[in-house]
Amino acid sequence: MRFLLALAAFAAVTVTASAQAILGLGPDDVQAGTYVIDTNETLVRYGTIHMGFNEFWGTFPGATGTMTINPKALSDTKLDVTVPVATVETTNRILNGYLFSDSFLDAGKYPKMHFVSTRITRTGTKTAKVTGNLTLHGVTKQIELDVTFIGAGPNAFSKVPTIGFKAEGAVNRSDFGVGKDVPLVSDLTTITISAAFEKKPDAATPQ
Repeated sequence: MRFLLALAAFAAVTVTASAQAILGLGPDDVQAGTYVIDTNETLVRYGTIHMGFNEFWGTFPGATGTMTINPKALSDTKLDVTVPVATVETTNRILNGYLFSDSFLDAGKYPKMHFVSTRITRTGTKTAKVTGNLTLHGVTKQIELDVTFIGAGPNAFSKVPTIGFKAEGAVNRSDFGVGKDVPLVSDLTTITISAAFEKKPDAATPQ
């Protein structure tokens, strides 16, 4: 019994220390290199105003992609992200099917949305504006995302260097050819992204 209690105490201290280490790292402490999205810990959320009454949300899990970053040259950051359209989830399964059907997002013809950054501008200690091209429903438009750095450091369990961000923006969905039900459902669509990136192992040096 004492052994189990000691083991539990050791595990709690280890996790707490790791969490404190992660929370203590700032954006300038990030390891430079290429990171890949942690798909299981990343989520894209959209929001529209439904019939002028309330904001209705849906999510797109399953994002994949890469980020190449150097905190000493943040403007050189490159971001390339793909999100599957058919993963859309709301509180209504019938609505889910309608959203990825050919009446709306048409996931059969346009299975993915794709974002590629073109410019990164630091706006504060932990914030930046990310400009890039979003391709959705066969249409490519420039959008801007306001990004906030959340934290960085080794994952408490995998020990892999990880960076977390929150990004927010908005688009008019009709600009992408998805104007169905406007204005009953608002054209303006908010975008909120919670993203985690894990550092790729450095390539081995040839012998």
